[in-house]
Amino acid sequence: MAPDVSSVEVIEREPEFEKLVAPQAAPRKYQIVYRNIVTFGYAHLTALYGLYLACTEATWATIIFSYVLFALAAIGVTAGAHRLWTHRAYKAKLPLQIILIVINSLAFQNTAIDWVRDHRLHHRYSDTDADPHNATRGFFYSHMGWLLVRKHEEVKRRGKFIDMSDIYANPVLQFQRKYAIPFIGTICFVLPTVIPMYFFGESLKTAWCIAILRYVLNLHIAFLVNSAAHLWGNKPYDRTIKPVQSLPVSFVAFGEGFHNYHHVFPWDYRTAELGNNYLNLTTIFIDFFAKIGWAYDMKSVTDDMIKSRADRTGDGTNMWGFGDKKNCDKLE
Repeated sequence: MAPDVSSVEVIEREPEFEKLVAPQAAPRKYQIVYRNIVTFGYAHLTALYGLYLACTEATWATIIFSYVLFALAAIGVTAGAHRLWTHRAYKAKLPLQIILIVINSLAFQNTAIDWVRDHRLHHRYSDTDADPHNATRGFFYSHMGWLLVRKHEEVKRRGKFIDMSDIYANPVLQFQRKYAIPFIGTICFVLPTVIPMYFFGESLKTAWCIAILRYVLNLHIAFLVNSAAHLWGNKPYDRTIKPVQSLPVSFVAFGEGFHNYHHVFPWDYRTAELGNNYLNLTTIFIDFFAKIGWAYDMKSVTDDMIKSRADRTGDGTNMWGFGDKKNCDKLE
């Protein structure tokens, strides 16, 4: 379901690339990846059938079990691949990293190493041709179309020079990459199918289709951060960039929709100035492990810095991204 990305070692000296100013999308010829068309097509048809089976045949135990897996997979991406490994917004001890790599594998959005490289590239060249899911090309492309075509040449050229030294030195991430097919395959597809069959009496057909349904829903929730959260919303912190504040995306994506804030302050482990609110379950997850000592050195932005930036470059809406109240009135 994910793009075919080959491993690239970091080259020390980066050439002088032409400056790309967002929003930017030059005319291009799309090269379709037919394998991904087939796999995405199969997954979505199976998910639709899985939705039917969930409404007609599946036990409540299976549905609850699948939702738990859905939530864990989302946390594996948001707390693991995103906030920990991509942005280094906090540090995690080995037991927490092991938990995160397991639940990250439930989401199967390529290996975490591939995910980190693409996301670091996205932040460096956001909404230009060097952004893997350039939102300047519209909703469908940034949502899932980018996975159905070959990467833009600028993505391939500039991706070689993204610093990944910390990621390649991480044995937990290297383990997932080395054993990607059996490890991710077992966690994402085999166990979510076998457990409902063994414990809840589901048929293979029902268990498999609902496992695929859960997987596809996880994909689309993550995709919304790349698409909707770059297109529709307000910009309390920087009105000159495409990322926006999106409460609906925050609700379904465990706190990842405060996206205008996140692109201005990507190192903040909360990805929002409201770190502990009911829309930001990922922050609550990290804070829980901080209390038991498994997460530490959490980075955050001071209230003064937030207010100063909002007053200087924001669009005049409040931190939730709506209304015309004075910027960051909560902080005054």
